[in-house]
Amino acid sequence: MGLLSFIWLVLAVLQSRLGPDPIKQLVLVTGERGFQFLLFSLAISPLARLFTAPLLLQWRRPAGLWAFYFLSLHLLVFFQGYIGWSWTILIEELKERPYISVGALAWLLLVPLVMTSTRRARLKLGRRWDLLHRSVFIVAALACLHVIWQVRSDWINAGVYTLVCVLIVGSRYRNLRCFSKAI
Repeated sequence: MGLLSFIWLVLAVLQSRLGPDPIKQLVLVTGERGFQFLLFSLAISPLARLFTAPLLLQWRRPAGLWAFYFLSLHLLVFFQGYIGWSWTILIEELKERPYISVGALAWLLLVPLVMTSTRRARLKLGRRWDLLHRSVFIVAALACLHVIWQVRSDWINAGVYTLVCVLIVGSRYRNLRCFSKAI
């Protein structure tokens, strides 16, 4: 699924099918695809439980890694296309647009999750691994905030994504109570 999305994206770029503002469209598509994979990775456990299909769990890690991949592309396209790797412009953008700060924080919180997504890291970290990986719920909340804050007129997509996120996180409420007790 992730590879097909990436191939579609590459073909769209090569064939100039991204419209009159390809950088803006590329930022939007990579961010949306990353958010979709993040939501999919969060939905896998409740779906596996609902349908008594533990084999679904094998897709959780790849979905999370694809989310990180597309969100990293999202960040790279933003840096290249909008601020040209200028730290001065970045600081100015962060001051003027708080949704950029929230999105960057969400991405930064994903980095340790990706770095510890292996079986070896899971064994080495033990119970701390589970606590660390529950921070994905914070990432999901920040991603929703990122999407909501940047909407100017079309609230439907932002509303749908936020509703889906709330439903997924709500279905995992029992697990979140354990997270809050650990803090």
